[in-house]
Amino acid sequence: MLEELKMPMSQLKDDIMNVWNRLDPDSIQKKIDEKMTLTEAPGFWDDHEKAEKVMSQVRKLKNRVEPWRELLNEYNDMEAMYELAAESGDPADEEEVKSMLDAGRKKFEELNILNLLSGEVDDSAAFLTIHSGAGGTEAEDWARMLSRMYTRWAERHEYKLEVVDVLEAEGGIKSITMQIDGDYVYGHLKGEAGIHRLVRISPFDANARRHTSFASVYVFPVLDDSIEVEIRPEDLRVDTYRAGGKGGQHVNKTDSAVRFTHLPTGIVVACQSERSQIFNRQACMSMLRARLYEYYREQKEKENAKFGAEKKDISWGNQIRSYVFQPYTMVKDHRTKYESGNIQAVMDGDIDQFMDSFLLAQWKGLPMDSGDEDEEM
Repeated sequence: MLEELKMPMSQLKDDIMNVWNRLDPDSIQKKIDEKMTLTEAPGFWDDHEKAEKVMSQVRKLKNRVEPWRELLNEYNDMEAMYELAAESGDPADEEEVKSMLDAGRKKFEELNILNLLSGEVDDSAAFLTIHSGAGGTEAEDWARMLSRMYTRWAERHEYKLEVVDVLEAEGGIKSITMQIDGDYVYGHLKGEAGIHRLVRISPFDANARRHTSFASVYVFPVLDDSIEVEIRPEDLRVDTYRAGGKGGQHVNKTDSAVRFTHLPTGIVVACQSERSQIFNRQACMSMLRARLYEYYREQKEKENAKFGAEKKDISWGNQIRSYVFQPYTMVKDHRTKYESGNIQAVMDGDIDQFMDSFLLAQWKGLPMDSGDEDEEM
């Protein structure tokens, strides 16, 4: 009945207005107007790089507020449709209100997730690195499985993915770094950083015993030129070597692979894709800037817990998420308590709900500690 739609409509309006008021649209519009005034200055367009940076900032500001303004207008249309349905008593009008309500709720949830991605670099592309941990061959296979999971996730969203460095092993992968390009990739992926645990009957165990394996995931933003990170040449050690493949076979016969070591912090990045040394140097510099951005922000803000996963052992008790294949199937995030029984879908890249639940938990200020769980979970 039409009357039953009144309460969910009211709840949707409250939810929309709650976000709208926190957005402070007047303040955002003031910033837009100030930047648009800059575009009217003589010679503004002579410096193309500077002009594009300003216009990019304008687009980001507009994208924060305009979709919510559209949603408010759509809600007003729904209220008008409700009044019409109440007067006409036509079931078709009532069905139209219900359809508008469902669409409005769906749009709100999508916009709310995007609204949570308002950090300085949340809209950036990302580097994602996976290291196998405790578990030997089993862990190397687990790192390979995680690599496939994130590759499938990127494909689902039609993001561009490129492997910039990989260290293969007989059992799978010791480490891999991928660059994933697309809007808000870093914002979505940042909650994936931490220790991921696998529980299954090992295909490498002749006695078919259950094994527990670990792998670590690190996520860093691909920074554009608007983000300044100082790297002094004297603080950098550059090594070149031959890119190697599985079994020690050389991918090429030249020293095209590159490794950068940032001496003050000890941060090391490497790239050995099958391209030129020039490309690998550029990729290394991009990765180093990303790593240093996170490092310096952590030092400045002293948010030890935020990036604590990077300092923990890749072993028992530090996991953020567990993937159980036997004796039952379950994927559970220990921080948000979100879980899924469809482990095959998760391993095929269906992980958006885990990412969204992390963002929502952050927004609500819920405690999110990884840690010990019972052995099966």
